[in-house]
Amino acid sequence: MFTKKIIFISIALLIIQCVVYSQSKNGNREIHFPMTDDYWEYEPGTVEFFEHRSTKAVKGKDGGYYSLKLKDHFFSDGTIEFDVELVGTGFPGISFRMSEGLLEGENFYIRSFGPVTPLNRTTLQYATVIDSMSTWDLTNEYQAGARIKQEGWNHVKMVVHGKQMKVYVNDMKKPAMYVPVLEGSTNTGRILLTGNVIYSNFRILPDVTEDLPKEPGYDPTSNDTHYIRNWMVGKPFDFPYGRDLLLQLPTMYGEAEKSDLPDSTAIWTPVRAESRSLINLSRKFGLKREGGRRLVWLKTNISSKLAQERILRMGFSDEIWVFLNGELVKIDKNYFGTPSQKYPKGRCTLDNTSFTLPLKEGDNELLVAVGNFFFGWGVIARLDKTEGLVLD
Repeated sequence: MFTKKIIFISIALLIIQCVVYSQSKNGNREIHFPMTDDYWEYEPGTVEFFEHRSTKAVKGKDGGYYSLKLKDHFFSDGTIEFDVELVGTGFPGISFRMSEGLLEGENFYIRSFGPVTPLNRTTLQYATVIDSMSTWDLTNEYQAGARIKQEGWNHVKMVVHGKQMKVYVNDMKKPAMYVPVLEGSTNTGRILLTGNVIYSNFRILPDVTEDLPKEPGYDPTSNDTHYIRNWMVGKPFDFPYGRDLLLQLPTMYGEAEKSDLPDSTAIWTPVRAESRSLINLSRKFGLKREGGRRLVWLKTNISSKLAQERILRMGFSDEIWVFLNGELVKIDKNYFGTPSQKYPKGRCTLDNTSFTLPLKEGDNELLVAVGNFFFGWGVIARLDKTEGLVLD
């Protein structure tokens, strides 16, 4: 009797493996992960596994938001496919290559707030996750449009290889989104599905990467000598809400109020722009766990052969105070969701602001205070011309 029981269990396990592991039409191994609690971890009481459109599916309990983590699987390179029905609004998507503590990784999602056309560029979005925080407001370049069904399945296929990714949505012949540089710090990790939608038919084809190269793709800013890429950065400090930067001002008693500007005791370390010529302060300083507002100083030198005026375009998140040779030349805010948000909708791009730098002959110190309290923290800076200039 005992021997028969062992044989029965072995046959059952073999059947399960045959269902989960199979060969695709072109001979590649593919792994299916049915929507059951045998394959997914979740907070108790948040999800419901059910039969939907003739297949095993999952949705949030009472239509609520939920998160599923794939059990016992680490993803590095390959193809991920799944179906999603957009029954709720929000940002349903997939996080992949997530670190064990889910602090670092990559995130692709659909911005789902009703019917869209392929000309709605904000429909598909990618952002890296740094210290548990999405840096979506630093990645304006990584958005795209797609044909999205409001009823029925949308089929998503993601091809990931090294530092590159392309994503197909419904149309499997033409990628809807291409990411030339995945900006996360991980190259393998966990997979999570999130949202208040219905997911089904999840599968992975390990190491199936089509013709996608492994090395980072072309950065359109890399050949542009007008970007300021080398800075020195100070130490971030708390900067309470409602407070403005204190400048050195005389009082009625003839004494000067102490300034917030860095003095000779400030400690500076080099920081260099990464992909897209972005100074990524989120990567350097992480997330402020208890919330609140922070400020940090950046400085660089511009040497000019003669006195001249140059235009500086700057993308920033979330606020800046700019000084040239100790003189204030610009104050600006870029608070998402407020009247002060810059085009495009509070994201950090060179469209945020521009201003004149009155350069003197010789060295010019450019000093920038950068404030942050909302998602990503960073700066992009580009001069209109660099003739007669030397940048640090």
